[in-house]
Amino acid sequence: MLVRPTRRDLLKVIGAGGALLLAGAYSPLAFAGVRLGPRQRFNFELLREQARQRAAVPYIASRIPDVDLLYGIDFDTIQKIRFKADQTLLGKPAGRFGVQLFHPHRFASKPVQIYLVEKDQARELPFSTDLFDYGTPGLAGKLADHSGFAGFRVMDPAPAKTDWLAFQGASYFRSAGVHGQYGLSARGIAIDTAMPRPEEFPDFVAFYLDQSADEGIIVHALLDGPSLAGVYRFTCSRSRPVLTDVHAELFVRQDIGRMGVAPLTSMFWYGENNRRRSADWRPEIHDSDGLALWTGAGERLWRVIENPPVVKTSSFVDFNPRGFGLSQRDRNFENYQDDGAFYDRRPSVWVQPLGDWGEGAVQLVEIPTDDEIHDNLVAYWMPKESVRAGSAWTFDYRLHWGDDEPFVPDLGRVRNTWKGRHGIAGLSAVHAAQLAAGVKFVIDFSGGALAQLEQRYDLTPVITTSRGRVDQMHVLKVVGTDRWRASFDLYVEGTDPVELRCYVRLGEQTLTETWLYQYIAAPA
Repeated sequence: MLVRPTRRDLLKVIGAGGALLLAGAYSPLAFAGVRLGPRQRFNFELLREQARQRAAVPYIASRIPDVDLLYGIDFDTIQKIRFKADQTLLGKPAGRFGVQLFHPHRFASKPVQIYLVEKDQARELPFSTDLFDYGTPGLAGKLADHSGFAGFRVMDPAPAKTDWLAFQGASYFRSAGVHGQYGLSARGIAIDTAMPRPEEFPDFVAFYLDQSADEGIIVHALLDGPSLAGVYRFTCSRSRPVLTDVHAELFVRQDIGRMGVAPLTSMFWYGENNRRRSADWRPEIHDSDGLALWTGAGERLWRVIENPPVVKTSSFVDFNPRGFGLSQRDRNFENYQDDGAFYDRRPSVWVQPLGDWGEGAVQLVEIPTDDEIHDNLVAYWMPKESVRAGSAWTFDYRLHWGDDEPFVPDLGRVRNTWKGRHGIAGLSAVHAAQLAAGVKFVIDFSGGALAQLEQRYDLTPVITTSRGRVDQMHVLKVVGTDRWRASFDLYVEGTDPVELRCYVRLGEQTLTETWLYQYIAAPA
């Protein structure tokens, strides 16, 4: 019986494989006796028609050859399988980005076809065990009839041994960003995430690799799943930050309850705002610590991530959003103390819509977790219009994989969020316990106009709450820093979620982005 892979499983495979890659001479056409398929006409319009035709007939799941054998290729076995570096594709002329292929395994078993594109023609690269060193005697011979790869990675120019982009598993893809450290992932599409029925994971079933991009690679992809088929063009640039321009055309096979466009998948176990949730010795463990939003009306929002007791879906209704993303703003190694996972180097990803997306909502799904091995965050755009069978959708957007969100506003931004015992510091615990049940929130802002201000006492925290009341509100500059600290006490009864908003104002001037938090009180 095959297991459903998680994105974290695939990242472990990429990380292990990346450490074992060997440098070698690039050769786009010599494959140790492996012969490319016949030339066939290729362009995006032909691929679009394939997707349209697939969506017009009932879905047929990919057949997985050697399914029992692939189940035995576990994490330890994968580490021994190496793509032969001297078979790297598309690495000529010198300085180009070569491509290496992923071998199928337990966590990515569905066959993916790989084609090489040159001008208006494409040729398939058939799967061959001759492209890999196995390290396990007899395994290559048992896989002689396999029919596809698990995906591919794009390498830095020789003699570098590192990769900066990878497509593997369902419709997942990811970049190592500017620090060469993988973290969160993107997906082609999300179907019925956090719905009462099981989530659907469509697959990229074929990739067409085109080296005509000046500073990167163009990837054409065919997507198929029970509810829809689609065609994608990814124009990927190895810049700072790494950029991925995405053009997606989707053809709906059956009604979809929740279609998530430009989905991002990440992990948050705990941070400074919920440190008590974990017994691990490290101060913080997360790939992303907040959802950043730039609304169509121009408002800048920062929603702090939580690890909730139950699955939570938050919707931020908007019209023609200017962007959103899952960000890792905390770049201080001291706050993680992990020199293996390097959470301080994990990339942030910003989704920049190209064109009008109309009415809809950015949705954030937070799933409980008790370990860093589980991805428990998803963020995406959900159109307001119902997604019906027979409809067609087109989306264009740009992904920025970097240290920070692009288009930084001239506003103070959230740097830290803490919560703890309410009341005045130094008040006895007995006295504090006599007060109504409550919690203190402390928020640090920096940047923008705040950077020019000396200590003063007329800044106002503008706080709203969906229920309960707030008290002890003030804003002060943190001595010896460029940060301004807003704090307040929240008094609320019951365990129903409380939606909180806070920003800082001086007179009528807004000085900061808006901090958002969903607070769920622990049961009494």
